[in-house]
Amino acid sequence: MSNFNKSNILTSFLFKLFFVVTASLGASTTVIAACIDNVVLVHGNTGAPDDWDSTYDELLRQGWLPNQIFRPNWGSKTCPGCNDHSGSEEFPVRNAINSALANSCTGRIDVIAHSMGVTLAAQQIIKLGQANNVNSFVGIAGAYRGLLTCGVYPFNVPSSTCGSQGLSVSSPFLDWLDGRKIANRVYSMKSWVDQIVCGSGTCLVFGVHASQIDNENNSFTYSFGHFGLQQFTSRDQVNLIR
Repeated sequence: MSNFNKSNILTSFLFKLFFVVTASLGASTTVIAACIDNVVLVHGNTGAPDDWDSTYDELLRQGWLPNQIFRPNWGSKTCPGCNDHSGSEEFPVRNAINSALANSCTGRIDVIAHSMGVTLAAQQIIKLGQANNVNSFVGIAGAYRGLLTCGVYPFNVPSSTCGSQGLSVSSPFLDWLDGRKIANRVYSMKSWVDQIVCGSGTCLVFGVHASQIDNENNSFTYSFGHFGLQQFTSRDQVNLIR
């Protein structure tokens, strides 16, 4: 065999060896990088899972896989006043949290929620006794302290959303939620021009912005409206749970 052919064979062998080793290292790196907390995204009243499309895309961009992202679909889509925090609204969120935890390679999850999904997600974490396994909780445009447009319980607007298991200020549900741990790190995203949370003309409930969460680590203020807070802060949302 000529020296030329031997050289070609050796070059070919070394190239293939380099390719196999590189691919193996790449595969190993991918597996390690992929072991991150599963994420649960909980939409708001009459919302839908695709309300999270911008956040979902950002999660994918930052390294999450589709099967690490859970988007429960809860509540009536046509009757806003029919939804509260009791009964059929609970099950999809509870199931998503359980599934995310059961399939988490870290044993923990992160939760990002919007509007009424904030209080609903917090409720389910507490009921499941999983606060210590929620690494980060990001509440966007929630009414953690109630909605003044719902009134003050028991002098509330007569609807389920504003009732005893709803978002009237000092409702039995919100009093139960008050001060309870929901995660190891808690953040709120709020706005002073939120059309829903500040719909009564003020954003304050007992002197505190209604979207702020008990015992939170930090609160961030934006100039977006109620729905813009969800749609236009996706990068910040994902950075908070990293």
